[in-house]
Amino acid sequence: GGGAHVARPHDPPQAGERGLTCLGFVTLRDALAPTAADALKALTDRGVAVRILTGDHAGTAVRACRDLGVPVAPDAVLTADRIDALSDRELTEAASRVTVFARCAPEHKARVVAALRAGGRTVGYLGDGVNDLPALRAADVGIAPREAVAVARETADVVLAEKDLTAIGHAIAAGRHAGGNIAAYLHVTLSSNLGNVIAMLAAGLLLPFLPMLPAQVLAQNLCFDAAQLAFARDRPHPAVLRRPTALRPRALLRFIVGFGALNAVADLATFGVLALALHGPDALDDEAVFHSGWFTENLVTQALVMLLLRGGRRRAEGGASGPVARAAGALAAVGLLLPLSPLGAPLGLTPLPALYYLLPASVLALYAAGLMTVRARQRSR
Repeated sequence: GGGAHVARPHDPPQAGERGLTCLGFVTLRDALAPTAADALKALTDRGVAVRILTGDHAGTAVRACRDLGVPVAPDAVLTADRIDALSDRELTEAASRVTVFARCAPEHKARVVAALRAGGRTVGYLGDGVNDLPALRAADVGIAPREAVAVARETADVVLAEKDLTAIGHAIAAGRHAGGNIAAYLHVTLSSNLGNVIAMLAAGLLLPFLPMLPAQVLAQNLCFDAAQLAFARDRPHPAVLRRPTALRPRALLRFIVGFGALNAVADLATFGVLALALHGPDALDDEAVFHSGWFTENLVTQALVMLLLRGGRRRAEGGASGPVARAAGALAAVGLLLPLSPLGAPLGLTPLPALYYLLPASVLALYAAGLMTVRARQRSR
C-alpha cells in the first residue's frame, strides 16, 4: 500500500503537483456517540472520575470534553512530552487532578493507568485498538467493545455488546447494589451467629439439659436463612450507590464482635427472665418451656437485627425498608406463633405462659436501644 503526502508551504513542488486547480477540501469528523454525554454524567454522579487518554491533539480532546459536558480546568491537561519529564511519583500526584492526557503513545497510557492505581484508585480502562493493549493490561478492569480488534477483546476483562458507555454505568450500579447487599448480609448474619454461639456455649454450662434440641436449631436456622434471602431483593437508596462498599477486615471484625456480644447479652438476660418466670412446682415442663422461650426470643432478636442494622441506614436516607422489613416481620411472626401451632409439638415446643410475653418484651426493648446506640457509635468512628 502507499501513503498520502500533504505538501507544506515550503516544500519544493514535485513534478505531479504543478498546475493544479483547487476543487475543494475534504474534512473528517469523528462524531460523538449520542448517549456519551448522559452516560458520563451518570458515571460522575456515582463518584466515578473520568480521565481521557488519547493520541489526539490536546485541543481536540478538550473540545470533545466540552461537548460531552466534562469540565476541564486549564491546568488539567497533560501532554506526552510532559509525561516523559515526570517521575512515577510526580505522575501519580498529577494524575489525581489531570483530566486529559493528550498525544499519548501506548506506553504513556499504560504509565498513566499505573499511576492512577498507585494513587489508590480502582481503574477501569476502555479501549478498542492495538495501541490500548498495554493500558488494558495495566488496568484493574480492562473493557473493550465488541467491535474492537480481536487482540483487544482477548485482553479485556469485560467485552461490551455495544460501544455504549451507558452499559458501564449500569454494570457499576449493579455491582454496587450487589456489593452493598452482600455486605449487609455478612454484617447481620455473622454478628447474629456469633451471639448465638456464645449464648449456646454459656447455656450448655449453666443448664442441666440441652439449651436447644437439634431439630429446633435446624428450624431456627432455616427460618433465619430464608428471611435473609430478602437482602437479594433489597434496593438501597441512590445515595448508597454513589460509592462502592468496602469490607475492611478490622472494621468488619469490630462490628461482628460488638453486635455479637450484645446479642449474647440479650440471650443471657432472656435466660434470667425464663428462670424467674417459669421455674417453680406449678410451672409447665421447664425444659420444653425454656426451649420454646429461647426459640421465640432468638427469632425476634434476629428480626430486630435485620430491621435495625439494615433498616436504620435506609430510614436515615429517606428510603423504605421494603422486602427486608417484610421478611423481618414474617420471621418474628414465626417465632411467636410456631410454638402455638401444630408444628410446635413435633419440634419439642410448647405454648408459653402469658407472663413470658411481658417480661422478655423489656429485654427486647433494651436490646433494640443497645443496637441503635452501638450502631451510632460505630458510624461516628
